[in-house]
Order: sequence, then structure tokens, then C-alpha cells
Amino acid sequence: MQDLLGTTSDNSVAIELQADCFAGVWARHATETTDEDGQPIFTSITDSDIKEALDAAAAVGDDAIQKKMGGPVDESKFTHGSSAERDQWFSTGYSTGDPKKCDTFS
Repeated sequence: MQDLLGTTSDNSVAIELQADCFAGVWARHATETTDEDGQPIFTSITDSDIKEALDAAAAVGDDAIQKKMGGPVDESKFTHGSSAERDQWFSTGYSTGDPKKCDTFS
């Protein structure tokens, strides 16, 4: 989506968090996606599916990765955002379903 919108930034964390938000928007609308015959590709997105997505995002939050490596958490080395930020932005996208709410740069 970012390529389609022409989104560019030197802030890789903001770009990655925006991608998490867009993933939430996609999940909100996934059951509206149809194949060439007009049949739904996804028949449902469950609370369990969303929890799994949030758990996966949290597991690869920069803070979680740094803790697993045994070192201190250093926000200056973040490239994808913290686990909490990733959860927040995916949840924002999912709850609103609106890509305009994915402004992680402000």
C-alpha cells in the first residue's frame, strides 16, 4: 500500500508502524475481498486470528528482540517499533478500517 501511495520517509520506524496499521485495515476488510468469480477469499477473520497477528507482531517488536538477545533495550536502534507500538498501530487499523487513520508520522 505504501508503494501505491508513494509514501517515503527517512523514519523507518514510522514506515514499519504504518505497515502494521495498514495490515490491520486489511484484516478489517479481508472478508470483503473476492476472487474473480465474486466468491469471498476469506469467509471470516476471528478474534483468535487477530490475537495471533498481534502476538506475532509483538514477538518481533524491537524491544522484544533486544531482550531476547540479552542486552538492554535501546530505542535508538529500533527499526520496526516496540511490541506495544506495533500492537497499537495494528489495532488502530483494525478497529477503524480506515487507512487515513494510519498517520504514524505525526
